[in-house]
Amino acid sequence: MAMTNYRDISTSMSDVSAGFQFEFFCEKCGESSRSAFRPYRKGQITGWLSRFAFMFYDLNKASRATGAFAEAGGGSAKAEALAEAMAAAAPMYERCSGCRKWVGRECWNSSSNSCRDCAARSALDSSASAGSGYGASSGGGAACPNCQTPSQGGRFCHECGFDMASTHKSCPACGITLARQARFCTDCGHGF
Repeated sequence: MAMTNYRDISTSMSDVSAGFQFEFFCEKCGESSRSAFRPYRKGQITGWLSRFAFMFYDLNKASRATGAFAEAGGGSAKAEALAEAMAAAAPMYERCSGCRKWVGRECWNSSSNSCRDCAARSALDSSASAGSGYGASSGGGAACPNCQTPSQGGRFCHECGFDMASTHKSCPACGITLARQARFCTDCGHGF
């Protein structure tokens, strides 16, 4: 499965410093690592030609043509560089089957083959009594109805900011009070 936890930090394809580099990150804690910079020689040559041709009006048209040539060949070179960077980064990241996020080794629980948050959540769910209400555990805490993170107490969820004490919400368009679960206003049709 292709990794999705990366940012493209490559330089322009028709510059003297043209090349490809990608930054991979943990979707839980944000810790990141960068792939090695892979120079794009065709783009670098184009960048030098463009700088040289800028001094001469007649050659300026030729430099624009070489720039388009470098951009045209850059797509396949970038895809190849990305595949190589993903292969190098794959041992550092795991995909959690619970939350579907790519996490680094620091956020990975190898005993449960899931991220730390999902491992804690599954431990909390397994310790919950069968007759208790939604998200309640034997410790008396509740899980957030919005993100299912175990609550640390308090009115708001520490993970997503959900107001756990409120059972109703107001429509921002017309002001009517609706149940927290409502997806649309019953008076004006505003979507939440």
